[in-house]
Amino acid sequence: MFIDITDRVLMEQEKSRLETQNEYLQEEIKESHNVEEIVGSSSALSAVLQKVRLVASTDSSVLILGETGTGKEVIARALHSSSVRKDRPLIKVNCAALPAGLIESELFGHERGAFTGATEKRIGRFELANGGTVFLDEIGEMPPEVQVKLLRVLQEREFERVGGHQTIKIDVRVIAATNRDLAREVAEGVFRQDLYYRLNVFPIQLPPLRERPEDIALLTHFFVRRYVNKIGRKITWVPKETMERLVSYSWPGNVRELENVIERAVILSAGPDLEISPEVLPIAPPLPFRKQAPEAKDKERERRGGDELSSLSELERSHIVAALKKPNWRIDGPKGAARILNLNPSTLRSRIKKLWIKRSADGI
Repeated sequence: MFIDITDRVLMEQEKSRLETQNEYLQEEIKESHNVEEIVGSSSALSAVLQKVRLVASTDSSVLILGETGTGKEVIARALHSSSVRKDRPLIKVNCAALPAGLIESELFGHERGAFTGATEKRIGRFELANGGTVFLDEIGEMPPEVQVKLLRVLQEREFERVGGHQTIKIDVRVIAATNRDLAREVAEGVFRQDLYYRLNVFPIQLPPLRERPEDIALLTHFFVRRYVNKIGRKITWVPKETMERLVSYSWPGNVRELENVIERAVILSAGPDLEISPEVLPIAPPLPFRKQAPEAKDKERERRGGDELSSLSELERSHIVAALKKPNWRIDGPKGAARILNLNPSTLRSRIKKLWIKRSADGI
């Protein structure tokens, strides 16, 4: 009798886990995620794909680094689909999209009554991914208290749900991604050093689109085909001058920005040619800011005829950078740079993009 009851309880628990997993995976299917979206033939991209092939068959943790829009999630999916875990789920967690108070429950689940509003037991993402892969996007946004629990999962392969006492054993592979400089954040005490070393077993640095201009034509044709079929246009040609504009642009938003520009162009193109107007493709941003010697600055201003707009932009840029440094480059939140500058976060992001402010470029 005891054996029968135990089996039934285990069956009910497994049924609950599978139902939750199925619900999550159905949501994932609604999104368009294809490994075939890795488009390009540049040497920079080829080097990345070679690293993917080398590490995919192992169970080592992978840390994907790169600017926003470079395709970190696509690489994570390529790693999973090329691994022995490909028949098990790949569960994604965007650490930046979850409130700090809920991320622990989202990752590890919670028991009924663990906190206000916890009216029923919830299975976390790690439990759902058992046997598969967990992809932790924007890992740099993870709160310090959750970093401790994640470290234990990586070391011991076990955890407890929030409000629970039962130790749950799991078998998952962890892939993390970030556009932040984690090594610098470790030095500043923002990110745990031991967790960083656990995640950084096999780092993969994704090149920005401006460093692989030879891939822009291939990506353009790929996105044109996608949105022609999706929107119902009959575009058959990308004029030479249009392609030259695309290749000459510096793409601060990388592949994601290119995709958005192509989608708008497909919508606005009336004939068979893809038309990129100034309204669709904004003016290319200036080159990354570099500090100049006083003599060089004087000569530059003299060459421009004493253009005061340049010095005003530099002043604004310095002011924004100083505000960003105080909260360690956080924009949102009560202590974020937007609050310091008394700006809407979206307005601040727009100014950062316009002034070409980048953390790595400023060396801070």
